[in-house]
Amino acid sequence: MAHRVTIIPGDGIGPEVTAATRLVLDAACGDIEWVEAVAGARALESHGALLPEATLQAVRDCRVAIKGPITTPVGTGFRSVNVALRQELDLFASVRPVRALPGVPIRHPATNLVVVRENTEDLYQGIEFERGSPEAAALRLKLHELAGFDVREDAGITLKPISVAGTRRIVRFAFEYARANARRKVTLGHKSNVMRYSDGLFLRTFLEIARDPTIRGDVEIEEIQIDHLSMRLAWEPEVFDVLLLPNLYGDILSDLCAGLVGGLGLIPGANIGWEYAVFEPVHGSAPDIAGKGSANPIAMILSGAMMLRHLREPAAAARMERAVDAVLAEGRTRTPDLGGTSSTEAVGHAIAEAVTG
Repeated sequence: MAHRVTIIPGDGIGPEVTAATRLVLDAACGDIEWVEAVAGARALESHGALLPEATLQAVRDCRVAIKGPITTPVGTGFRSVNVALRQELDLFASVRPVRALPGVPIRHPATNLVVVRENTEDLYQGIEFERGSPEAAALRLKLHELAGFDVREDAGITLKPISVAGTRRIVRFAFEYARANARRKVTLGHKSNVMRYSDGLFLRTFLEIARDPTIRGDVEIEEIQIDHLSMRLAWEPEVFDVLLLPNLYGDILSDLCAGLVGGLGLIPGANIGWEYAVFEPVHGSAPDIAGKGSANPIAMILSGAMMLRHLREPAAAARMERAVDAVLAEGRTRTPDLGGTSSTEAVGHAIAEAVTG
């Protein structure tokens, strides 16, 4: 079955890791029609916008995209291309699988978990008021009037909305993901003892939905304070399966989890909504090594495998994952971050050959 996929190379090392990933995807699944689009610094130069409407439309038309890392230039007034992409397409679920890979020495070799992060609410919704602005002054007065809260005059203010509707869909998604991928437990992280009306709502909604056996199935549940969860992740990550987290906590702890298994260069990611899905590595654009051919493409290649599963090509996805494992286990073809001397392109070719070999 042929698939149309939007491909966004991105900035910095993006074009290099994207080219290697496309090589592997074409080897694993030859039925992909690529629709190239731009975003980030390259798009600003060519289209006068960091996230052109044409790029958004391309993703809407194909419904699925894979993208390289993107740079948001400083001083543009644009918060983040990635955040804007998620909000424009309502990609409410961030999914980051984290597993130990062959030949990568780590302290917890049994680590195999998935971070599911709510992607559109919380502090990242961007409801902010600059210190000293008339809006911040008006908000301070209103807070005092409504609840007696006194916010200092020199404070910047960011609001943290967490809704029942937004929580319901990410909880349903987490249970559906766990059931579809034979995951045994969903652990919800929160700080409801302090933030009773935001994190508390997140927790209460989770427990309410978990009472419905048609949604939960036989998946176990637990809830844990975010500080305790952070400690346990550093101590015994192998006991966790699916972590369900609000936006900010999910952003932080997914990077912590990446550190447990070798770094961001090995971790795939996806941003998924009911209508559209965008797959991407979770690392940055690394402009300091752009053009040197030394960037590790494995995170984006594994993101491509996630994309194939989304496209209902599980056999092709499994071939890609086995090929990555085989090349890492052999140890001869590795980029400098993993102690090798191979180029981005060489790693891509090695994995593509392992796919077809």
